[in-house]
Amino acid sequence: MTLIRRNQNWLPSVFGDLFDNDWMFKANATAPAINVLELEDEYKIEVAAPGMTKEDFRVHVDEENNLVISMEKQLDDTQQTTNALYLRREFSYSKFEQKMILPKNTDKDRISAKVENGVLEVSIPKFREEDLKKNMKTIQIV
Repeated sequence: MTLIRRNQNWLPSVFGDLFDNDWMFKANATAPAINVLELEDEYKIEVAAPGMTKEDFRVHVDEENNLVISMEKQLDDTQQTTNALYLRREFSYSKFEQKMILPKNTDKDRISAKVENGVLEVSIPKFREEDLKKNMKTIQIV
């Protein structure tokens, strides 16, 4: 750790010395890792989300046929004591949203999601051949 810093401009140095030191790390905001798998009968999306619960997520299909995965979590890691002076106080707030275009062969009505072991898994079934035949409508010619 450097005790004295010499810069040409004294104002940024003062703020740098106060807020940029070795005992306070800088929080980096990053998006969670996402895996997308294609299986024979479905697509699977895995989102790394350690510490998140199912209440922190929202998964839906929007009006433009996009799968939208969002998560939001707010933590207050402070301890309330009456005779304490905070030397460091942290609040944590995480927010993330990802939109993905759904392929045309997906069955939006059967999409499911679950959170297990710190991973959100979204299962997007593909239309089965028999489902496509059921949805086909024959038009009679008169």
